[in-house]
Amino acid sequence: MKDLGGLMKKAQEMQAKMAEAQERLDTLEVTGEAGAGLVKLTLTAKGEMRGLQIDKSVIDPEDPAMLEDLIKAAHNDAKRKADKAQADAMSDATKGMGLPPGIDLPFGTKPGPF
Repeated sequence: MKDLGGLMKKAQEMQAKMAEAQERLDTLEVTGEAGAGLVKLTLTAKGEMRGLQIDKSVIDPEDPAMLEDLIKAAHNDAKRKADKAQADAMSDATKGMGLPPGIDLPFGTKPGPF
């Protein structure tokens, strides 16, 4: 029964650490860039857009597709950084919990085979 008590305590500690990590992710911002910094897009680590800066030199009414591509590229760059920040935060929250390698927490964040 002692092992079950220890397991429950560890689960509660991990839950508290994960809640703290989620709070940090609400305020952590990442910026993606495209076109050598001519387009910058800022997201929270949870993916909420907080800002968009577009240098006027890339605004060409005759070529809106170029600006669209730059915005998409900046968003993708920011999203990669946000995903890494999330993964790092969750890894820090579960560090020292003795989980087997490959366990992805919180459960269900990545698509599985089903």
